[in-house]
Order: sequence, then C-alpha cells, then structure tokens
Amino acid sequence: MKRIFVLLPVLAFTVLGSMSLLAQNGSKTTNSATPSNDAIAARARKIHFSSLVLDTHIDVTPKLQSAWKFDERHTTGHIDMPRMKEGGLNGLFFSIYMPGTVTGPKAVNDALQRIAAVHKLAEDMPDQIMLCRTAADVRLAHRQGKIAALMGMEGGHMINNSLPVLRMYAELGVRYLTLTHSVNTEWADSSGDQPKHNGLSDFGKDVVRELNRLGVMVDISHVSDKTFWDALEVSRAPMIASHSSCRAISGHSRNMTDEMIKALAAKGGVIQINYLDSFIDPDLFAYTQKTQAARRELMQKYQNESREVFMPKIREELAAQFGAPPKASWERIVEHIDHAVKLVGVDHVGLGSDFDGGSMPVGMEDCTKLPQITDALLRKGYKESDIKKILGLNTVRLMGDVERVSNQLRKTK
Repeated sequence: MKRIFVLLPVLAFTVLGSMSLLAQNGSKTTNSATPSNDAIAARARKIHFSSLVLDTHIDVTPKLQSAWKFDERHTTGHIDMPRMKEGGLNGLFFSIYMPGTVTGPKAVNDALQRIAAVHKLAEDMPDQIMLCRTAADVRLAHRQGKIAALMGMEGGHMINNSLPVLRMYAELGVRYLTLTHSVNTEWADSSGDQPKHNGLSDFGKDVVRELNRLGVMVDISHVSDKTFWDALEVSRAPMIASHSSCRAISGHSRNMTDEMIKALAAKGGVIQINYLDSFIDPDLFAYTQKTQAARRELMQKYQNESREVFMPKIREELAAQFGAPPKASWERIVEHIDHAVKLVGVDHVGLGSDFDGGSMPVGMEDCTKLPQITDALLRKGYKESDIKKILGLNTVRLMGDVERVSNQLRKTK
C-alpha cells in the first residue's frame, strides 16, 4: 500500500506533464497552420505588387495642363508617379472632366486641351507611361512595367450634341463616356438634377448605340436611375460604372441600388467602387444631406476657384455652421467591395477611386495606401486570383468584351 501511495503522485505528475506537452504541441500545430499577421501582410504585398492595379477614375488631368509635375512627389492631392509606385498603382483612367455647366464649343475645346495633355504626358515619358486604347495595350503595358494610361470622359455635355465629335474623341483614345455629370445634358438625366427627359432622349439612345459601335464603354456613374435602365436596355455591350458605390450601405444617389448592380452584372458589366468619404459612409452622407443647401451656396460663392482651393474653405465654413462632420474610415471601401461581390460575384467588381476628385476617408489619404485593400481582402478569405480580378483584371476583361461587340457591329454595318 505504501508503494502505491508513493507511485500515485509520480503517476499523476507524469500524466499531467504529458497533457501539458500535448497542449503545447497542439498549440504549436495550430499556430503553424494559421499564418501569422506578418505572413499574411507579406503575401498581400506580394499579390498587390505583382498585380495590374487599374483605377477607372482619377481627376488629376487638369494638373497636367499646369507647371505641376507628374513625375515629382507632392504633398497635396492624392496621386503622382512616385506615390503611384509606392502604392502599386500601375494603371489609370485620366478623367477628362469639366463642370456640366460648361457646354457648346468651349466644352469641346477644353476637352481637347485635356486630352492633349494626357497624350503629351505619354509622349514625354515613353519609357514609363504607355497610352492605351485596347485591353491588349493594357496587358502589354503591364508586362513592360509601364503605367497604363487611359482616358475616360466624365460628362456627355462635352460631345456638344454631336456624334461626329464623339467619334473624334474615340479616335483620340477616349475609352468611356460618362453619359452625364452632376447636371442633365440635353439628352440624358443626371442623378444630381431634376428629371427632364425621363431618362434618355431618342438622341441619348443614339449616343449609346454609337458608343457600342465605336468600342467605347458606356459609363453610368452620375446618371439618374431611369437613365441607367434606359442605357441598359439599349446597349448591346456590357457597361461600366466607373466610380460608384453601393446604395444599400450608403444612400447617396450617386451609388447604385442592389437591383441596378445585379442588372449591370447580368449584362457583363462592372461596378468600380468609389472611395469618396461622403459616398461610402452612411453617417457622413446624412451630414452632407443636412448641409446640402449651404454647400450649394458655397459652391456658387467659390465657383471661380480651383477644387483644391475651394474644398477646404467649404469644409471649414460648414463645420463652423453645422459642427464637424463624422469621420469615414477607409475600411468602408472594403465593405462596399465585399457587398457587391456577395451580391453579383467577384467578376463584376473593380476600383474607381475618384482620387483628386474630393475628400478621401481616413486611412486612404492618397494612392500609397492602396495595398491596404489587398491586405484586407486577403484577410477576409478572398483568393489571390479573385483579388487580382478586383484590382484590375475585371476592367480589362470588360474592355475586351466591349471591343468584341464593336467588331461585330462594324461587320454587320
């Protein structure tokens, strides 16, 4: 009996020690099976910087017409070449933009000046920038390690109600036309204006048909809901929303409803998620609704100043009158991406930041922060191939589809 009592503590110690070792070994096995934060971050970075990262809407173009240098690093704005390289952004659509109130021959002349500035940038830096017109061009630029430079025209008012002018823009390399900007054109209703045409007029439908024939993407960002449905019905090619987010998350009229996103995707189109803080965050959107009338008056007050000058002034004056606005986080961008993917699948979602076009959320102060999106998607369980689609390949696929429709229509004609 005495021996038994002596052995029991030893046996107990041995069993407990073995259990402790098993627990330790089990813990080690679990840790080795689950990548560390550092491993995930390293993998995300590798994915991001090996990908085509193509942004379908950047408003830097007016700066190209000034003494501002694209190849120098700047402390203002959201984009320049050094910051693009740091953020892994290697493709962009330069927005050919001016307010919808600039119309007629002046709109055409100013648009041509901005197109010429993009051409000159590519001509001046041929070893680093390639002006692209086709999906094949974009792929070639990426293989050669060059920035793929494309152009999108933000507002149908710049065609001056002329299909020949539209054809000229296409010949110069414009690869999407946003049917309206923030006010109605003479042939299409905008989401930022009162309905006038009940969507697209007959001429507006001809514009969509001509875009299909030319191989230029029909862009439905900024348009009214009825204009969207009219364009969807008329277009033979899939369409793009070059910089729109999800209305189910934030109710801004510039965002798309779930029904619209589903219809866009069903026809092969892509929604390019916009980063603007007031579009993606519901609390900030509510604040903008409350301050809308005052904002409109201030926009009128500062209409002759540049965006970079008047936007801080407007924010300051609104804060003094209504209090500081809520802060939006960059993670809202990922929330909108994830919502759209769950709704229509990964093949129909991309990136359209609106860099240099307004206020960015906290944590997405400029294009150097872009790798965060890849990191966040990877941590959510997205596959590498799917992340690459969102970063840029979906847009290239869409361009190719639009080109094929154009070839078919030209042969038929």
